Amino acid sequence: MEHATEQVAIVTGGTGAIGSAIATGIAGQPGWEVVLVSRDERRAKQAVQQIVQATGNRRVRHEIADVSRRGAVEALAARWAGPLHLLVNNAAVTPTRREETPEGIELQFATNVLGYFWMIQAFADTLHRSAPARVVNVASYWAGDLELNDLEFTRRRYDNNTAYRQSKQADRMLTVAFAERLKPLGVTANACHPGDVPSTLSRNLGFHGHNTPEEGAGTPVWLATDPAVGKMTGKYFADCHEAPCQFARDRAGFEALFATCLLY
Repeated sequence: MEHATEQVAIVTGGTGAIGSAIATGIAGQPGWEVVLVSRDERRAKQAVQQIVQATGNRRVRHEIADVSRRGAVEALAARWAGPLHLLVNNAAVTPTRREETPEGIELQFATNVLGYFWMIQAFADTLHRSAPARVVNVASYWAGDLELNDLEFTRRRYDNNTAYRQSKQADRMLTVAFAERLKPLGVTANACHPGDVPSTLSRNLGFHGHNTPEEGAGTPVWLATDPAVGKMTGKYFADCHEAPCQFARDRAGFEALFATCLLY
């Protein structure tokens, strides 16, 4: 990024295959402190230890929060101390049957979409105070099927593949909406497709992946840290290049989605 020292990053879903590789890639660069956000303390401690061993960077730690629950996200932001220069929203789930959070929200929508939305909202002021700062939303080329009137699959038959595609379309749309709102604060927001990595998430969708975790993390890490993209915002990237995004052109759609997310 613009500064070479004392940069602080959050990576949600930092114990998964891609999330851990993203955190490792950032921690391996000079001057970064990396905070993994995870629901599982045992896995978080293990991931932190592995990243420290892999990079030699001892400024890696974890915070426990379930991003599918707004209260947990707001509590995390409330106890956060110090700056935040980079927020990587990566946490995602693909349950094979329809599940709900304790608040009654369909789990994929709550985690994959509202988790991103709530994290950006909750940390917007901190990112602003730390600016220049970046938000990177890990999305996917596997995106589509969004139905604004049935985001939680209460009318449609739940299918985890369709729900995942919808969530990634939503992430790409919300990236554009947030980019416009964050730009005056000195904060950029971009989305990207990572590589296809063997993981629980991909296996639940019937995919087996052909990239290593390090290859999968390449574009998110580049987008998060490379000075060349420091001023770009509201864009979608794949293979470390800007890529066209048909969803970004649907202003009415992404503004309606944003307004709907505000209701949760």
